Amino acid sequence: MIQSRQRHTCPGSLKVMITMIGMLGSSASQAAAFQLLEGNASGLGNAYAGTAAVAEDASTVFFNPAGMTFLPGRNVAFSVDLVRPKAEFSNQGSINATGQAGGGDGGDAGDWAAIPAGYMTWQLTDQIFAGLGVGAPFGLKTEYDSTWAGRFHAIKSEIKTVNINPSLAFKVSDRLSFGVGVNYQRIDADLTNAINTASLAGAGTSALGRIKGDDTAWGWNVGALFQLTPDTRLGVAYRSKLDYKLEGTARFSGSAATTLNAVRGGNVTADVELPDMATFSVMQRISDRWTMLGDVSWTGWSSLQELAVNRTDGVNVTTEELRWRDTWRVAFGGTYAYADALSLKFGLAWDQTPVRDTTRLPRVPDEDRVWLSFGVQWRPDTTSAVDVGYAHLFVKDASINNNGGSTAARGRLIGEYENSVDILGVQYSTRF
Repeated sequence: MIQSRQRHTCPGSLKVMITMIGMLGSSASQAAAFQLLEGNASGLGNAYAGTAAVAEDASTVFFNPAGMTFLPGRNVAFSVDLVRPKAEFSNQGSINATGQAGGGDGGDAGDWAAIPAGYMTWQLTDQIFAGLGVGAPFGLKTEYDSTWAGRFHAIKSEIKTVNINPSLAFKVSDRLSFGVGVNYQRIDADLTNAINTASLAGAGTSALGRIKGDDTAWGWNVGALFQLTPDTRLGVAYRSKLDYKLEGTARFSGSAATTLNAVRGGNVTADVELPDMATFSVMQRISDRWTMLGDVSWTGWSSLQELAVNRTDGVNVTTEELRWRDTWRVAFGGTYAYADALSLKFGLAWDQTPVRDTTRLPRVPDEDRVWLSFGVQWRPDTTSAVDVGYAHLFVKDASINNNGGSTAARGRLIGEYENSVDILGVQYSTRF
């Protein structure tokens, strides 16, 4: 475990936006592993197809900063996505840790979480545009009953991020735009599991181990938009890796806590490299009413091969083997202009997991998933829009057979997960 208003109002709006997102955080995972695609709600109805090409509101700051050149004047967008993952384990012959009784299936490890995001853009000149985004590109929360069969592997796993993303875009011509952004991101981790203390305090005894850590890191993102014809637009975007060295504490409570804190507790560190991501998108208008969207994206999850938590004196507290692989996501969607003020959206996507069957952990019981999305956009006037979207993610059943490195200490967790995700998003965007 590791274990727009007038210009003078923008600083105040930014402060409120950052505070709200920092308080709510992001602790629900819906994309592969613990990546979060919910950078807006306007793209949810399209299953986030075409994200690097759409540029329909200020959230393009995150998805492709070059899209700001399609937003004249000053623009803002605020969204909240409510995410409800389900992760239910079925025991299929798990082996108990030495000196320990078995346990239950852990209940539903998922729960509701809110993922907020906010964006602003400004047109500085005919060719130069600026923007700022605050969101949460990564997050995770799973929590099991404290007496479940896999308690020595995981009980609570929570990761939160907040990302601040100032950006600039340059309109080279009516057909070509470029954008670049800087990312300042904070991560917080809070992970717990039971510790088998049978050899120290007698059969059946256990302690609770908790590791908390945080850090900040810098990254960058770039993008380009190509308006090939009045009806065809291509977008490419790339977000860099982020290198973290989390610092925090390891603490133990319960049976033999004094001994555990002496030999494994104290100040700890962990190196984590969150992945880079590349996206290629297309937007094609096929009639006055129909616009089709598509994209292919790649995420470099192979940057996470293991997670080692060490005390500052070099003593290893715990190591989790991950051996994750790079992943692909393919999405297709469409928007139908039902009326001048009302558009209907749909989307379908396939999202590959980085998790291998041989190293699946109960902290991230992930598998491949298929998105089915619907949405509606209402435009009360020519400068504002309200988006509501819904997606259901059909997640493949995930098998697990893992002893966490020691069957005697942790037992061997054997079984299968039944997973799914529901997402409901709302967004308001406007131009001043």
